[in-house]
Amino acid sequence: MCEPRHFEVRYAINPWMNPGTPVDPELARGQWQTLVETYRAHGHTVETVAPVAGLPDMVFAANAALVLDGKVFGSSFHAPERQPESAAYAAWFKEAGYDVHPAESVCEGEGDLVPAGRYVLAGTGFRTQRTAHREVQEFFGRPVISLDLVDPRFYHLDTALFFLGPEPGEDGGTGEGNIAYYPAAFSPGSREALRRLYPDAVIATEEDALAFGLNSVSDGRHVFVAPQALDLIDRLVHRGYVPVPVDLSEFRKAGGGIKCCTQEIRS
Repeated sequence: MCEPRHFEVRYAINPWMNPGTPVDPELARGQWQTLVETYRAHGHTVETVAPVAGLPDMVFAANAALVLDGKVFGSSFHAPERQPESAAYAAWFKEAGYDVHPAESVCEGEGDLVPAGRYVLAGTGFRTQRTAHREVQEFFGRPVISLDLVDPRFYHLDTALFFLGPEPGEDGGTGEGNIAYYPAAFSPGSREALRRLYPDAVIATEEDALAFGLNSVSDGRHVFVAPQALDLIDRLVHRGYVPVPVDLSEFRKAGGGIKCCTQEIRS
């Protein structure tokens, strides 16, 4: 994670951003710190990357890379304003002992790449290029499922879908796992693919999605979720998950939430 020391809405690169909208720096830092403390209280380790002046979106650490099997697939950002973030995050990973494979195509890390059991679900349409999906499959050797996003409000896959992990009660967590998603964010063919892959998925409402309820992080039991996503929270409880509401409303001004602020390192 990256402290929001320099977080502000300085430019507009998605429909949520309005440079005329002021950010409350103290509230943003407090919300971010609450998320850090909540992760640690639930047994998770949180490492921090030093923020860089002039990179207000660096707080959205999920976009920095995809880390699987101890390997790092770096990002290549679409917007010129965010492109310097790639080098800053790559330097952190290298210092931590990782080899970093730089993306050859535009690819925005876990913003559009969601590990889901044996698959990597991969978004395209607004940011990450489809050619990057092929790179990811070759690099990790995991099947990549390409999904087309069609609603600009949900410009990254992680605003429209997240992986829940194994269903509660699955023997040893060996099942394919499940997802939550908002179907209208996807093209008809992508919706059908998701329906076939995850027939028992948790379906979110538009209100849940607009509250950034799908920009959540699940550890397979606890789901760290926006408290405004009330219907989604109820559905998660019904399925046996434990919602952990954390309010990151200040970051919605830049089109971000819990997952956007969280790069998950899977070794």
